[in-house]
Amino acid sequence: MSESDLRARLPSTRDEAEDALDRLVRDNRFTISVFFPLNGAVLLVASAMGWLPDPLAFNAFLILLGTLVMRSPLVVGVLPLVTRRAALGVGALTAYAYAIEYTGVTTGWPYGWFHYGVDLGPTVAGVPVGLPVFFIPLVMNAYLLCLLLLGDRARNGAVRLGVVIAAVLAMDVVLDPGAVALGFWEYYRLADDAHLFYGVPLSNYAGWVVSATVAVVALDWSFDREALLARLDRTEFMLDDLVSFVILWGGINAWFGNWVPVAVAALFGVGLLKTDRFDSRLLRLPRRLPWRS
Repeated sequence: MSESDLRARLPSTRDEAEDALDRLVRDNRFTISVFFPLNGAVLLVASAMGWLPDPLAFNAFLILLGTLVMRSPLVVGVLPLVTRRAALGVGALTAYAYAIEYTGVTTGWPYGWFHYGVDLGPTVAGVPVGLPVFFIPLVMNAYLLCLLLLGDRARNGAVRLGVVIAAVLAMDVVLDPGAVALGFWEYYRLADDAHLFYGVPLSNYAGWVVSATVAVVALDWSFDREALLARLDRTEFMLDDLVSFVILWGGINAWFGNWVPVAVAALFGVGLLKTDRFDSRLLRLPRRLPWRS
């Protein structure tokens, strides 16, 4: 292919780039939303059980790569809605995520004393650089799902924010026990073991109420709700990252016998089904590999 042909095929405007990304995600939904979380669950469990040798066990590059791939449907879905206001809001939320995590690592507030047990990539002052990739999409997924489930009731700000905050907290009920079981992080300096929920202190969930409130309010201010709903209506893959979340963390918690988190993950699956956002065709193996004609 000549250089001129290559340039002609490359997107030349933002709209063309967004359309190309839409096609890329749409054509690879099974790989992104089913293969990657299933493969990730197997690799993470095998790493925790000591079945994988270095450097495969808890490989930071693979963890970050897998997370970015699974996040891609959400990122691509939201991309056309990113205005200066949205960029400012997400930027402020990113700064908050770093600040509150640093505070948590160094002071134990608001989540309780903990330390990372697995290398999650480059860090600054003990905080993983990739933290926003792990945190912000969780909140956005909960926000989008609740908008669909609430319908017209989402117009009531108190109802909308309250339900989304509760949904974010429920997502951490799934995430944190699985992460602790894997050894991603560990809580310590616990005064009373009776206050543990699958190895997670209740103070962690109180902290998540604080962070969820900040994050939900920030995203609610950043994005036009009607535009989000319109984009959701015409973009069938926009919540595929939540499908990945259910498969990955539901599977990990099931392996370790964390049945309450498994049940909560299943409830998110029910929510996806109720909103008609879980496409059963995602579970069908493709007839041919996407790179072969």
